[in-house]
Amino acid sequence: MRRALGGYAVGFVGVLADVRGALLVAGTTSDAGKSVVTAGICRWLARQGVRVAPFKAQNMSLNSYVTPDGAEIGRAQAVQAAACGLEPSADMNPILLKPGSDRRSQVVVLGRPIAEVDAMEYGAYRDRLRAVAVESFARLKDAYDVVVCEGAGSPAEINLRAGDIANMGLARAAGLPVIVVGDIDRGGVFAALYGTLALLDAADQAHVCGYVINKFRGAAELLAPGLDMIRGLTGRPVYGVLPWLDGLWMDAEDSLALDNRPPPPGGGTLRVAVVRLPRISNFTDVDALAAEPGVAVRFVTSAAECEDADLVVLPGSRATVSDLAWLRATGIADLVARRTRPVLGICGGYQMLARTILDPVESKAGAVGGLGLLPADVIFAPAKTLGRPSGHAYGHPVAAYEIHYGVVTHDGGEPFLDGCRVGNVWGTSWHGTLENDGFRRAFLAEVAAAAGREFQPVDGVCFAALREARLDALGDLIEHNVDADALLDLIRNGPPRDMPTLRSTIDGDVPKG
Repeated sequence: MRRALGGYAVGFVGVLADVRGALLVAGTTSDAGKSVVTAGICRWLARQGVRVAPFKAQNMSLNSYVTPDGAEIGRAQAVQAAACGLEPSADMNPILLKPGSDRRSQVVVLGRPIAEVDAMEYGAYRDRLRAVAVESFARLKDAYDVVVCEGAGSPAEINLRAGDIANMGLARAAGLPVIVVGDIDRGGVFAALYGTLALLDAADQAHVCGYVINKFRGAAELLAPGLDMIRGLTGRPVYGVLPWLDGLWMDAEDSLALDNRPPPPGGGTLRVAVVRLPRISNFTDVDALAAEPGVAVRFVTSAAECEDADLVVLPGSRATVSDLAWLRATGIADLVARRTRPVLGICGGYQMLARTILDPVESKAGAVGGLGLLPADVIFAPAKTLGRPSGHAYGHPVAAYEIHYGVVTHDGGEPFLDGCRVGNVWGTSWHGTLENDGFRRAFLAEVAAAAGREFQPVDGVCFAALREARLDALGDLIEHNVDADALLDLIRNGPPRDMPTLRSTIDGDVPKG
């Protein structure tokens, strides 16, 4: 079945057992939609019987995940692996950068941290990291029919091009065809598409084959002339226009996505305030709460926004000590200390609730006083803890993952997962616990009772099934709105040889005057 959208024929093409190759999904900006388009292509191909795997050579993200063998990778690649029906592996994201400040990041290679470097020091690692990325890509290419690669940021970050290994550097090294995703909801999508291409040199431009416009809402007939014009200006087609999809919230890669997160629906019976720490990490922990009917989740940055919350969540942090100082400076720490209604600390947030924090590793601040709401103490170890723990709570099994340097010991309170509870304050180092349906409902019932709210979670919400449904929706988005034949041709045959070149500032081929 085929149908037209904006003048382009798109549709389902049947079983694709003969497809082999690779494709790179780039974007005009961060959060343009690269991650969800990559996941959608992966799910669409997997449904057609193609053995497909995701790949992101280098990722900068504080939302990470632990693979079954204990490797840390970007959470977006873990979700893309799920779209393929696979367990994630370190090869799917061989290089992960975890910023701890505006200038310094931890470098994680094949799932293990190897260094903490300044932005300028990073250059010394580029050759080694480029080799690691190419080897990981080659292993995936050998093991699967198709590898769908996701770029990082924008390929038009010309100040970073010399050391690039995730965008055009990868495309050139592996001979990949590239499609560029632009977010029309931001405005200026045609300028962004044109400008991205024009800022590349001729050799890079030869790999850019066309565009996908994301988050469109409006009249297709008004957009259609622009699609023809951008093709005329650049010699490259728009392969598809993806409509805005309400309610689609996938595991975001970084906190930039929180700026565009839909507001909570009105009338929530249970109100949850998640503190948006400056170095917030793994904030996807609360996605399962937002999926519960009657639970309204919002991210907050001030004490006033926490006042009416039934539950305040202190989430993970890449910089526990400095984020704790920010918590105090904003007044949120004082509000949390005097609250009588529930507080949940997860990983870094749990560490903040402790009596003392001894950190010679992450911040190198030494001994720092915590909020003292739990009978616990934290010592930062030189080695990072990475694992997939499991246990029981409230009579339900709980599967989780953990990523931390801070080792918490507690000497009182009631047991709660690996942590403890005192009164209406809970703390745990485990991420992902709220994705366990029985545990989540039991915990919310406890929170509601402690907050004095008339709220009872209803059976029937399966978070794993919801995630699968969202991945299917992404697959449908690709199937019904992208020129499938053209996409398959790119994957099979690579970039066409006759791609026109725009005059580029990088080549110096511009009129003078």
